[in-house]
Amino acid sequence: MPDASKLVNIPVGGLGIIAHKSCDALGKKVDNYLVKWRKERSEKSDTSIITDDYLLPTYLLESECPRFASGEAKGALKSSVRGKDLYILVDVTNDHISYNLGGRCVPMSPDEHYQDLKRIIAAIGGKSTRINVIMPFLYESRQHKRSSRESLDCAIALQELVAMGVDNIITFDAHDPRVQNAIPLHGFESVMPTYQFIKCLLRSTSDLTLDSDNLMIISPDEGAMHRAIYFANHFGVDVGMFYKRRDYTRIVNGKNPIVAHEFLGDSVEGKDVIIIDDMIASGESMIDVAKQLKARNAKRVYCLATFGLFTAGLEVFDEAKEKGYIEKVITTNLTHLPEELLDRDWFMLAEMSKYVAYLIDHLNHDASISELLDPSERIQARINEYKEKHTISDNYERPFAFNHE
Repeated sequence: MPDASKLVNIPVGGLGIIAHKSCDALGKKVDNYLVKWRKERSEKSDTSIITDDYLLPTYLLESECPRFASGEAKGALKSSVRGKDLYILVDVTNDHISYNLGGRCVPMSPDEHYQDLKRIIAAIGGKSTRINVIMPFLYESRQHKRSSRESLDCAIALQELVAMGVDNIITFDAHDPRVQNAIPLHGFESVMPTYQFIKCLLRSTSDLTLDSDNLMIISPDEGAMHRAIYFANHFGVDVGMFYKRRDYTRIVNGKNPIVAHEFLGDSVEGKDVIIIDDMIASGESMIDVAKQLKARNAKRVYCLATFGLFTAGLEVFDEAKEKGYIEKVITTNLTHLPEELLDRDWFMLAEMSKYVAYLIDHLNHDASISELLDPSERIQARINEYKEKHTISDNYERPFAFNHE
């Protein structure tokens, strides 16, 4: 990872992390890394950057958004935030949290998580030094452009947040990062988990041959081509693409149904293929693409997606694995994952909590995050290591103090 000796600035403010209940597990992991690193740093470095509240047993601040029986709610903070550099974590896709509405148990929707985020910001009341929102799945990012008389929900949400005093918005693999044009004078970063995907794949699969005769990267649609091209350039292999033929005379579940996936690209016969996309929703498209690749005699199919929502359940992937359509599915832990998913033999987790902690640590020190946003050098180092050993070590990336990598 980037050299921590660059963290020479006095922190913008005392670090505070507010993990909304939708992001509780990720928040605790991030906090553990930060507590450990800062303790190591204080023991090994010049103390000129160490402020009174630099070393704490936890940087997590207690907050809650209790609800009334009517479904209305309020935001409340249980710790002082005056002068803090705050990082609010929220997972708007977490539908495993419910509340009581008139005696009924109702799961929270993305809209309700987003409203809770605004309630927490309102509770801060302008007392913090800075407010940073880390929203891994960008709220309403699938409604990022207008194709008829439609609302522009994502752009409006971003403008609402900056109007409430948010300084920086950090998301991961935004459906279309150009939505940041809605707030051109404010901080917006769409971070890609490419390094973590490659590390997870190479660490868990010992028999990949990383050349154009044996490996190919597949984009499941035209919108994911930039991800596929980035992957393919690092591996030095070819790219293929499917495009969706839709029935524009009908709307099903809010979108025009897919009639067929058509393939553009060289032969995949005998090759391992990696399908890369931003999300797995129902999984219908991903599995259909995998099925078509196997029909074209692809060897093994690996499915990579930043967000594993699995809205149609896990059984469809169980069936796809049983029929040999897919080999493995890799997603991150940036959104909630059901416990039963972790036990599936076809699933692998790309752990992101350390990366989020690095981002927070650097931003709190007002240090550059360019090396974190562009991991090309580290990716190439791991690929070269794999080509030599057919595995990668655990030692390359480690929690660092000031003289660590």
